[in-house]
Amino acid sequence: MAFTEFRPLDEKLLREYIKATPSLSSKIGNEFDDLTIKEVGDGNLNFVYIVVGTSGSIVIKQALEYIRCIGESWPMTRERAYFEALALKEHRQLCPDHVHEVYHFDRPMSLIGMRFLEPPHIILRKGLIAGIEYPLLAEHISEYMAKTLFCTSLLYRSTMEHKRAVAEFCGNVELCNHTARVVFSDPYRVSQYNHWTSPYLDRDVEAVREDNYLKIEIAELKSKFCERAQALIHGDLHTGSVMVTLDSTQVIDPEFAFYGPMGFDIGAFLGNLILACFAQDGHANQRNDRKVFGIVLQSYKEWILRTLEETWTLFHKKFTALWDQHKGGSGEAYIPEIYNNPEIQQLVQQKFMKDLFHDTLGFGAAKMIRRIVGVAHVEDFESIKDARKRAACEQAALEFAKMLLKERRKFQAMAEVVSAIPNLHL
Repeated sequence: MAFTEFRPLDEKLLREYIKATPSLSSKIGNEFDDLTIKEVGDGNLNFVYIVVGTSGSIVIKQALEYIRCIGESWPMTRERAYFEALALKEHRQLCPDHVHEVYHFDRPMSLIGMRFLEPPHIILRKGLIAGIEYPLLAEHISEYMAKTLFCTSLLYRSTMEHKRAVAEFCGNVELCNHTARVVFSDPYRVSQYNHWTSPYLDRDVEAVREDNYLKIEIAELKSKFCERAQALIHGDLHTGSVMVTLDSTQVIDPEFAFYGPMGFDIGAFLGNLILACFAQDGHANQRNDRKVFGIVLQSYKEWILRTLEETWTLFHKKFTALWDQHKGGSGEAYIPEIYNNPEIQQLVQQKFMKDLFHDTLGFGAAKMIRRIVGVAHVEDFESIKDARKRAACEQAALEFAKMLLKERRKFQAMAEVVSAIPNLHL
């Protein structure tokens, strides 16, 4: 059967597609009647299949022409699959330990075939809900962010290289527009897709819409998101876009990838860690009191916050080490003939990292707000069955996020941010 134009795949068609595609069939064996196929897409946009054969397993991801969680009333370009495959390949070249391999990409079918991250890999968000500690998470995710952000920026590349790469990813305009809408616009206005834990958060939602200073700050962040082509960012780097075991961390789903502000990726990840922290009291009960390995003095929330601080600290260390290592290379952000002495080199690096830190806090706060009062929420909160308890967790997170967004410039270190997070007990 020829697949020369787009058609959504069901189990029968997928079996035929794999059979006709050597780059996929070679990974799983030739016993096509014995394939086990399971649709596991629990995200907002795509169909995702795990295919298990006699000699291996793969994942097939196919983009649809609309947002899956909403339906055909919200169209979405299938070209996002092209940019996801492109970003996966580029990020894997830069950080192979934490980006899985792409085996096959079919642009007309908007389909990616890739490595199956076998158990015990699970989505990080689910692990955080379950109260699992991941001792290497900060080390791994900081390495991924440092390498992918530094090596796709003008700190590492020439202006010509950078502009060509920016031009390639400019085509992912629909997903950039979607992000701009759901992160920087819809939470601050009446939108048919917004929802929240009503009636408990009704007044809080109104307060967001009425906060003039908050709206001024979110406008500045939106401008940076739309106008600053700083590096090739993942574009949706939350805890649902990372798969983990105790000794492995793999970043997935970069379909929102484009050249944007570095702080958007870092903030998305750290903001989702903060959401996970606020959700912990909603998951605690007599059977599971959220203590790490039963040690009463070290709560699971404290582990999350320590991971938050360690992630930024390690990122800062690794990013600046890459900068120092390549400061005599082809990067044209700070040309050596101009920035030609240790004092000015130290000054520009300090200013860059300070600005990046404040961008990170702002974008992280914006992502937190949108996950509480916007269109797509997080399982951390949604899985709390008691609506009153869920709303209390969300309300505390929302208040902290608003403060962080408006007052982010007063913080000079991540330890200060951690200290400002209230110790919520329900």
